[in-house]
Amino acid sequence: MQRIYYAGDRFLTGTEIARALVAYAAALAQQGSAAAVEIPIRHENGEGDGVVNFLVGPASQLVTEAVEPDDHEELVDDRLVERLRALTAELAPMHPVANASSLEGDGMVGYDWTDEV
Repeated sequence: MQRIYYAGDRFLTGTEIARALVAYAAALAQQGSAAAVEIPIRHENGEGDGVVNFLVGPASQLVTEAVEPDDHEELVDDRLVERLRALTAELAPMHPVANASSLEGDGMVGYDWTDEV
């Protein structure tokens, strides 16, 4: 489990959920953008589970820490984690990558600049 500190409050959520949220917030910050993300949480006072809507972006002050789960299971939302990872990947800067098969014998990369990108 992870405890998320945000806007003067704290929330318990699953480890993979917290990691995906922080990565997405960092990617948004690099782009100077923001987004609202609903995250499943577990109330620490024993009131059960809930959902919190986080606004993440350049001004987000989001901190997480690992905590030992009490007698409850880890919160898991694979669909949310995959969606956050996909959104994070979409925000990543594009870098050209040479295909390994395009390497010529002398170690030079053989580009065909007439190909469409």
